[in-house]
Amino acid sequence: MSKIVAEQLVDMLVEAGVKRVYAVTGDSLNHFNDAIRRNGKIKWIHVRHEEVGAYAAAAEAELDGFAVCAGSCGPGHVHLINGLYDAHRSHVPLLAIASTINTSEMGMDYFQETNTIKLFDDCSYYNQMIMTAEQAPRIIQTAIQHALGKKGVAVIGLPGDVSELKAVESNISTQYFHCNPVIRPSNTELQHLAKAINESTKITLFCGIGAEKAHDQVVQLSQHIKAPVGYSFRGKMSIQPNNPNEIGMTGLLGQPSAYHSMHESHLVLLLGTDFPYDKFMPSDNKIIQIDTSTERLGRRANLYMGLCGDVADTIEALLPLLETKTDDSFLQAQLKLYASVKENMNTYINDNGGEDTIQPEYVAHIIDKLASKDAIFTVDTGMTCVWGARFIKGTGERKMLGSFNHGSMANAMPMAIGAALAHPERQVIAMCGDGGLSMLLGDLATIHQYNIPVKIIVFNNRALGMVKLEMEVNGLPDNETDMVNPDFGLIAQAMGFQGVNVHKPEEVETAIENALRHNGPVLLNIFTNPNALAMPPKVEWEQVVGMAKSMTRLMLGGKMEEVLETIKSNYKHLKEGI
Repeated sequence: MSKIVAEQLVDMLVEAGVKRVYAVTGDSLNHFNDAIRRNGKIKWIHVRHEEVGAYAAAAEAELDGFAVCAGSCGPGHVHLINGLYDAHRSHVPLLAIASTINTSEMGMDYFQETNTIKLFDDCSYYNQMIMTAEQAPRIIQTAIQHALGKKGVAVIGLPGDVSELKAVESNISTQYFHCNPVIRPSNTELQHLAKAINESTKITLFCGIGAEKAHDQVVQLSQHIKAPVGYSFRGKMSIQPNNPNEIGMTGLLGQPSAYHSMHESHLVLLLGTDFPYDKFMPSDNKIIQIDTSTERLGRRANLYMGLCGDVADTIEALLPLLETKTDDSFLQAQLKLYASVKENMNTYINDNGGEDTIQPEYVAHIIDKLASKDAIFTVDTGMTCVWGARFIKGTGERKMLGSFNHGSMANAMPMAIGAALAHPERQVIAMCGDGGLSMLLGDLATIHQYNIPVKIIVFNNRALGMVKLEMEVNGLPDNETDMVNPDFGLIAQAMGFQGVNVHKPEEVETAIENALRHNGPVLLNIFTNPNALAMPPKVEWEQVVGMAKSMTRLMLGGKMEEVLETIKSNYKHLKEGI
């Protein structure tokens, strides 16, 4: 019996190394589903919500280089879109199969009809519909090559009737090319770069995810020119470990040390970063940016130079041109400030809170302390992102996944599913906010169904904490940020796996230790302090005024107790930020 298009698609996915497809099956996807079943080399992961499938695939793609999700016609593939935006903005290679209605019904306002080209055009590098069997192998190969080559999302629209057509063999390539070219600035540009570095006495390196594979070169450069090294959140896990000159993060999630160093420098080198917050960038010194994607140059800062280059390749070519600096006074001053910042952070660990007001910093510290050296962490957008950024340390083997560019809620638990299925040999810890977990709560059932051994740690502060902070620094009393939550521990038990509620600080370490030891999924519902805030490294005077205004309005509204608890919980943060 001859192959159909759906079987051809599965064969080509197997050739590309695909191990799983995350999807909810149905109508237009059924032939694809059946082809996977009969092939036996790909596992269909039946998520409860397609958005979860897209996030799970994005996590697997970031860890392993490529992954696939799918959604059936209309509502099914529409549900993919948030996760696809996240993957595309994070530059991870992901293929989405958007099956759709039969070709004979297109343009007739048929049941569940959508225009997949319009729908996915803004969150993909390649987005085409297979309309004939002859097109199928070429579109499939081209889509996968786009995802791999451009590092982003590719979408294949697949009508249900096309999926069951007799396949047509093609003479185009059915292999896929993972290219790793050497990319560095020209010799003339390197000479200008070296001259700028040699003439500067105060230099800071700031690294992003683009420097992920350049750890050793970054350390060598920093030691050669006596430069402190800051990093973005996505760059942290690779740049922080075994780096004697690291000074932490800047930005909304960071600490004052990196912010201070960048602003005190004569020269700042931005290495493989497209750091989004221009308000944290210095404006009165020289900034040189090096990135493989030239469209990113200069859009966050006023550059002295913008260069196209891979960070590792560029540094290796640059080092022979640089003078060895001997004056390390600037470096030592920044390291001293960073040491004081870290000491101040310990006050939040030591003051671990009370019953149902456990300090989230303490929880993150214990997670960091007990997690394995190669653990994979996922963090929800919001306050858990802050605690992960500040208290989870890089080891060189750990990974941290989150919605760092798209900034979506509810990503941590779905990403943990993809990470754990791809790497069952490693600890996978999801640091979830109560708001984020609530959004996609149904896929706790997926975790049980496949016995995925993720450890879900819920920072249950009964509020949309980051939104609350945003409102308060703008002088607004928080409104409708409170959450009346269900018992997440009992929900996990109802879903079929272990769920534990943690109310007291003295229970935290044992609970996390037991969860990590357990051979299966666990949800820890930890009742954290709802008034714990996270101030950025630079606090504008307007924000201080705004906070004072919001506190005054709360007092006038009769919420004096909330004001006192907020001040009590955060006076160290406020002092540090100012």
